[in-house]
Amino acid sequence: MPRGQLRVYLGAAPGVGKTYAMLDEGARRAGRGTTVAVGYVETHGRAQTEAALAGVVARGIAVLPRRVVEYRGARLEEMDVDAVIAAQPSVALVDELAHTNAPGSRNEKRWQDVAELLDAGIMVITTVNIQHLESLGDVVESITGVRQRETIPDTVVRRAEQVQLVDMTPEALRRRMAHGNIYDPAKVDAALSNYFRVGNLTALRELALLWLADRVDEKLEEYRAAQGISAVWATRDRTVVALTGGPEGATLLRRGARLAAKGAGGELRALYIARSDGLSGASPAALTQLRQLTEKLGGTFQIVTGDDVAASILQYARSINAARIVLGQSRHRPVASLLRRSVSDAVIDGSGDIDVHVVTHELAAARTRRWRAPAPSDLPDRPIPLGTARRRIGWALALLGPVVLTALLANTRPWHSLPTELMLFLVLTVGVALVGGLRPAVPNAVLGSLLLNYYFTPPFYTLTIASGENVFALAVFVATGIAVASVVSVAARQTSAAARARADADVLSGLADTLLTAEDELPALLDEAVTTFGLDGATVLVRDDADAWRVVRTAGAGPDSLEAATDTVDASPTVALAVSGPPLSASEHGLLTAFAAHAAARLDREVWREAAGQARRLAEDNRARTALLSAVSHDLRTPLAGIKAAVSSLRSEDVDWSEDDEAELLATIEESADRLAGLVGNLLDMSRLQSDSLTPLTREVGIEEVLPAAWAAAPDADLNLAIGAEAPTALADPGLLERVLANLVENAVRHSPPGSAVTLGVSGLHVDGGDRIEIRVMDHGPGVPEAGRERMFAPFQRMGDAPAGNGVGLGLAVARGLTEAMGGTLRAEDTPGGGLTMVVDLPAAHPVAMGEVR
Repeated sequence: MPRGQLRVYLGAAPGVGKTYAMLDEGARRAGRGTTVAVGYVETHGRAQTEAALAGVVARGIAVLPRRVVEYRGARLEEMDVDAVIAAQPSVALVDELAHTNAPGSRNEKRWQDVAELLDAGIMVITTVNIQHLESLGDVVESITGVRQRETIPDTVVRRAEQVQLVDMTPEALRRRMAHGNIYDPAKVDAALSNYFRVGNLTALRELALLWLADRVDEKLEEYRAAQGISAVWATRDRTVVALTGGPEGATLLRRGARLAAKGAGGELRALYIARSDGLSGASPAALTQLRQLTEKLGGTFQIVTGDDVAASILQYARSINAARIVLGQSRHRPVASLLRRSVSDAVIDGSGDIDVHVVTHELAAARTRRWRAPAPSDLPDRPIPLGTARRRIGWALALLGPVVLTALLANTRPWHSLPTELMLFLVLTVGVALVGGLRPAVPNAVLGSLLLNYYFTPPFYTLTIASGENVFALAVFVATGIAVASVVSVAARQTSAAARARADADVLSGLADTLLTAEDELPALLDEAVTTFGLDGATVLVRDDADAWRVVRTAGAGPDSLEAATDTVDASPTVALAVSGPPLSASEHGLLTAFAAHAAARLDREVWREAAGQARRLAEDNRARTALLSAVSHDLRTPLAGIKAAVSSLRSEDVDWSEDDEAELLATIEESADRLAGLVGNLLDMSRLQSDSLTPLTREVGIEEVLPAAWAAAPDADLNLAIGAEAPTALADPGLLERVLANLVENAVRHSPPGSAVTLGVSGLHVDGGDRIEIRVMDHGPGVPEAGRERMFAPFQRMGDAPAGNGVGLGLAVARGLTEAMGGTLRAEDTPGGGLTMVVDLPAAHPVAMGEVR
């Protein structure tokens, strides 16, 4: 059975119309005769969405029954996967792909339910918001201040056959919100001033557009590769800046950055070519400076090896579908320009539909010669400097050169003598050695000596030599020719070896630089390997405890196993680098070993980071123990001393206490005992949280059940309630929630000025994909700056604005820990008019009709 296709409607924010668009497509398909069924659609009470669903039903589309899950007294509705598969529709409409299923469901996430439908051959049309993509969680949190609890792996959406953006400008979405088309009017102001701020919506919209642009770019590259299209399609405005490593590179990079910034979504790519026609190239320090400048300008730096610099630049530009190339003006001398084309001229000639910008700079007129770095991938494994073509030319020159030179000298005999003729034949032998190496130079020297003897040594036209001096001259000629040819050949071999070593050093230097500077280290390393060796892809694999290899990271079309690789390098007994692509030579394989070693080092660095994190946690535990000892030695002794003094006084027979005195002493005992119980309770709760031994027993809890504990924490305080007649209920542990509210109320009372009231409110809200309730404890004290709010929740912290009093600084730490144990969050916000508000966010026991979207 063929696997079903997945179509995703992607939105930048709730309310842009993803569900409406999904229902509209379902109606169109049903109108064309396709069997469509609604697996799960959440209208959120929106009139337009409900009307669209009603229209779908009117077209005869079945709305399949949902599965009801009983969880701790609550009835939760989820998609019935088995019912959808049994109905066997051609298309299933499934809303909210990132939704987390109720506990006890077969799959934890709805996208896993959708995977079962796809495996059953059913096409699925679904919806998801950009903030739910796992890779963007940190970015979304930094923009909105809210951490998304429900996420979905990017690969799930990337593998979809179609991803369509449902777009809306921030202003239009806010107007839709203000008109009451998304949420209840009572919640509109709060939503517009929080999540639906123009800045938030604009940033989320840009995230969605950029993510989808990358997805479209991937599809385009797949299509171009499948169709064998090499022409540039300038769909993404990429600018390639070709660098030589010289000081003019900064000028070229800044010019390229300005060109890239002119287009929407422009990309800057800096390219350095390591070449094989010299002994030296740019210094590692210069490359490091260029790399750092590239990153400051928002671009990426790449080192590519290639013998033909112009061809390498063009090949790279076409491989990334670049729109333009930026080059520096040639520094060739005028005579050199007549003898060979400059790189810029060659790039212009071969650029085709790629724009080439030649930038003048202050060094363009400089007449210094730069030796250029060799390319290790283009050098042979053994230090043989000559290719097949040059060896053939050398042999042709060795055999034909003496004949041509002999004919030339024979026709100009009056103008020269034997010494001149010997020197000319020696020059020819050296030239043959330079072109073809030692092997053709030796026959050339022998043939030249024979021709010299026959045509230019008396008696002429015979191999007999009349003068002993001429015999000596010919012998010296042959010996000198062979010796010079041998020295030239050895020098060429050593030059080749030095060039290859220089190329390896350049690549390794760049590799070390990426090891130190790359943020996402393994991907940068693998991309470098793919580009350096011209591979199809590379994969890092790690051997697990079961002696099986698992994929850690892949770049390009890397192999998914050792068996699928064309070449592998073992960096250690547990780490291997597998590549796919053309076969590698022995020298390239050796350099690939360095990449594998770096991969192992980077994995080790991750292990060291985890170890460092564990060490930090141990240090924090030690500090907590030290603070605990301090608390026990001071704060816990204070109520004990009060109890001891009061009991001793009551038992004293020397004093006749009045009833009022006895009542006061008993009250002191009770108050100190309560204080001691609270301190010990917090210490025990903190210990249970740190040892992960706390198991909450959640059930449906109404706020009225836990209010007595909040009042008991501050019986003399002025506590206001802002709770509706039908306040929503939470899924929580009643005992833990009592302790959370008691700590928060006690903390609010302690920081409130005399005569100021503390307000406790409850509200329901709908988070895209789930329903929540918020319990707010608001005071009107001095408040806490935003930079210091997280420090409040650390154990044994007592803020500097707190009045002197009892306590060990565990109240807020325990409150946050208990809240998170119940699946909620605790955060601090400003109170309107001044003060601090503690917000407890918990799962709602029942769906919330309307509410603020977070």
